[in-house]
Amino acid sequence: MNNLAVFSGNAHPELAKDICNFLKIKLSKALVGRFSEGEIRIQIDENVRGKDVFVIEPTSPPVNDNLMELLIMIDALRRASAQRITAVIPYFGYARQDRKDQPRVPITAKLVANLLTEAGADRVLTMDLHAGQIQGFFDIPVDHLYAVGIFIEYLENLNLKDIVVVSPDVGGIKMARAYAKRLGAELAIIDKRRVSPEETEAMHIMGKVENKNAIIVDDLIATGSSLVEAVLALKKAKAKTIRATISHGILSGPAIERIGKCSDLQELLVSDSIPAKNHKPHPRVKVLSISALLGEAIRRIHKEESVSSLFD
Repeated sequence: MNNLAVFSGNAHPELAKDICNFLKIKLSKALVGRFSEGEIRIQIDENVRGKDVFVIEPTSPPVNDNLMELLIMIDALRRASAQRITAVIPYFGYARQDRKDQPRVPITAKLVANLLTEAGADRVLTMDLHAGQIQGFFDIPVDHLYAVGIFIEYLENLNLKDIVVVSPDVGGIKMARAYAKRLGAELAIIDKRRVSPEETEAMHIMGKVENKNAIIVDDLIATGSSLVEAVLALKKAKAKTIRATISHGILSGPAIERIGKCSDLQELLVSDSIPAKNHKPHPRVKVLSISALLGEAIRRIHKEESVSSLFD
């Protein structure tokens, strides 16, 4: 592992340190600061010539700052003659605009993919993309991990019976099916109508949820409106208990306040792909670590071993 170097920007240094602890290496040193006018200043403080470098930087809020840090750090490493640069992006921001669903709108997921490639990234390691086809936006290798195993381990320890896994929309069926298969549970889907980019209205539930322990699964939660609508719909349909497992806990705006008022939600599980400092703590929000998952993926990529078993 002497040829391995792991760097981090300011987005999530805690996760980077946990990954390095898993790998039993030290976090590599770099200056990541600001000039007086606000421009990002980066300087790599150790020799990376000929090394296999991994940069850990989720593009979580503040999205633009973290994205620019990642791009500039990749450029600095490329100019410092790193042998290979892997952008480790646990949460891939700008992914929700992945197609033209309205006139005159951008496809930001493709734009960010182009920026990363042009900056000098040789490959990307990410987790639970908003849409799996975003992998095809890159002209470099992409290793796409899933947090399902981490959540399943926690849920199995609860020893719940009569479980139904609920997808909050049609687009999340594939993820919900993966949970249902692992838990040996039934599957349900909530048909919803989006009234704005941030607000949704739950319509009706396809599948049996009455007297069952419902588990809502999704890739991200921002303001929490979709989750609250789903919980209300499930409660109306007489679900016994309601939990949610969501990979990326953005929890922006009134999300924590909404969760606090939604007493029918027993528990919200999120990963630490986004630092918990980005939102206020809440007793019903539990954060599970993905450091071992990312650390093992980094180890396998560095040793040119198969990563496919981690995709399950």
